[in-house]
Amino acid sequence: MLKDFVEQNGFEIVDIEYVKEGSNWFLRVYADKEGGIDIDDCGRISEFLSVQLDEKDPITDAYFLEVSSPGAERPLKKTQDFYKAVNSHVFVTSYEPIEGSKEFEGLLQSYDEEVLVIEIGKKKISIPVAKVASARLAIVF
Repeated sequence: MLKDFVEQNGFEIVDIEYVKEGSNWFLRVYADKEGGIDIDDCGRISEFLSVQLDEKDPITDAYFLEVSSPGAERPLKKTQDFYKAVNSHVFVTSYEPIEGSKEFEGLLQSYDEEVLVIEIGKKKISIPVAKVASARLAIVF
């Protein structure tokens, strides 16, 4: 529903989630664009998507639609996300321990679609992409 609209307007859909919190359902769309997304952009996406959802009615339950920026600690999900994040600080979790740990925070040194290499202090850890449970940018304080 959003593909043509986001491409024509220079947006990128970072993530979409449909989750239940308490008794309410939320359809959350996280969007971005080169230079960052602002509240007006989120409003344009929300208005467009709201009309599409009303017309096509793919979700039968009542829900709240939220469109927002992925934030400074945006998730890394797509191949292009990882490539863009090279030389950035990241936080990665794995499905199973690698060198005794399942959590890694450091500089993403490289990514080649099969392995990502994170520099943590003076140590470099290679993590097979197939073992990555989650990954996101991380802010260094």
